[in-house]
Amino acid sequence: MTPSFHRDRFTWLTYLLLAFYAYSLNVLGPITPFLKSELQLSYTVSSLHFTAFAIGILLVGLAGHWAIGWLGRWRSLWTGAAGLGVGALLLLAGRTPTITIAAAFLMGLVGSLILAIVPSTLAEQHEAHRAIPLTEANVVASVLSAAAPLLVGWLAATTWGWRSALVLMAAAPVLLYAALGRARPLAAASPTDAQPAASPPLPGRYWVYWLALMLGVSVEFCLIFWSADYMETVMGLAKAAAAQSVSLFLAAMIVGRLSVSRLVQRITPTTMVLLSVLTASVGFLLYWQGQTAVVGLAGLVVTGLGVAGLYPLLLSLALAAAAGNTVQASARATLASGTAILTLPLVLGRLADAVGIHTAYGVVILLLITLLAIALFTRRWR
Repeated sequence: MTPSFHRDRFTWLTYLLLAFYAYSLNVLGPITPFLKSELQLSYTVSSLHFTAFAIGILLVGLAGHWAIGWLGRWRSLWTGAAGLGVGALLLLAGRTPTITIAAAFLMGLVGSLILAIVPSTLAEQHEAHRAIPLTEANVVASVLSAAAPLLVGWLAATTWGWRSALVLMAAAPVLLYAALGRARPLAAASPTDAQPAASPPLPGRYWVYWLALMLGVSVEFCLIFWSADYMETVMGLAKAAAAQSVSLFLAAMIVGRLSVSRLVQRITPTTMVLLSVLTASVGFLLYWQGQTAVVGLAGLVVTGLGVAGLYPLLLSLALAAAAGNTVQASARATLASGTAILTLPLVLGRLADAVGIHTAYGVVILLLITLLAIALFTRRWR
């Protein structure tokens, strides 16, 4: 008989730390128009903040399992949280792109230890129910992600200024440690901290899901990073309103992930992936081809509902295909996220400099078509 799903204090800690990481990553998109304006940056230079963060993620994806094996999961989690807090302070004080880009790199390099640890720990601790905590963790992360553009847009209109959103980010690690600093993983989830070099190679099926994961993250962050600028320059919204509009996408992701966490108990993950890709495709066409801000915002919401399930569902499928090698599989999944964030927003930014942000967004259609092909192909696998 399969034991029931239970959330202990460490499970909640992983949820909140992943949410903190998501907030830190998603705050970059809404603050980009302000940095771009204050520091007089081009689209390409602005996108280097995302690139620097992504390079940090890539390095964790390549060697993170070694660092985790050396530090242990508990120390690695809090090291990641501290790195995000220090990065926030540097962004707060930065008055040149050199400092702000370096801050983004630090956040990606150290903070992404959280992204590498949380999935493997949840998958091992709740093995029979891994899709549930992975989805729930991303629901909580989506809530904090949605808060980022709301806070930036709201604070930008006050005397406190948009940088106040970074003050909250810098304080978060201290508050989290005070509340849950003693929570630790179960002993059953700990043995894989050691001997990362003994891990067998990941099977080919895992890499198919890895590719799909990279494409799904690419779609998500092309919208998170550039939709604020798109809504301002193409749809005509004011800068603060455009920053806040990103919250519609992220709020839709919250609703979508809540729904997926329930539906996945009745519908197979592979079928849910297919439905998610189809929903995201319909929504993006509305967003991209909409002639008014209302239609564009509606499309952004529908896209968020579709994109919501892709990361947790594909991550769950990838970890299930890893033949028990969850630590290395989770680290390589981080590599997929880093590759996506490194390449696609930068490509989109450079295309936007050349042909405009509207035309550049056509890249997302190609990503969705490829995802649809993979979803149809993998449905044949049991």
